[in-house]
Amino acid sequence: MVKEDLFKGLSKAQVQDMSMEEFLPLIKSRERRTLSRLNQNPRLKQLIETVRKVKKENPKKMIKTHVREAVILPEWLGLTFGIYSGKEFKKVEITIKHLGKRLGDFSHSTGRVMHSGPGVGATRGSKFVPLK
Repeated sequence: MVKEDLFKGLSKAQVQDMSMEEFLPLIKSRERRTLSRLNQNPRLKQLIETVRKVKKENPKKMIKTHVREAVILPEWLGLTFGIYSGKEFKKVEITIKHLGKRLGDFSHSTGRVMHSGPGVGATRGSKFVPLK
């Protein structure tokens, strides 16, 4: 028996059929506020229009975007986004687990830094620090 992924108790089919007015009460207030101010953010509004156009023409196409602050909507389920991390476009497929979150949450802009002992580029004095 495979457990089906749900969004706030709703199945994927139920969520995809939702209008924006039905979806808004289910998400957090910060995301709700962002979506209620679409007229003030032309980049976000343009992205939503582009996604609708691509979904109608070719849903398999990857949608590349720099708009990391965009809130993931139910109509985007099953689409693939290329989210810019500052260096490259990270490929993210939208599932029911992504709903209500931001695109930037799935494409980290900072890498992990590993610090080790002195080496190339170290100062002259620190090269001779004894190892334990």
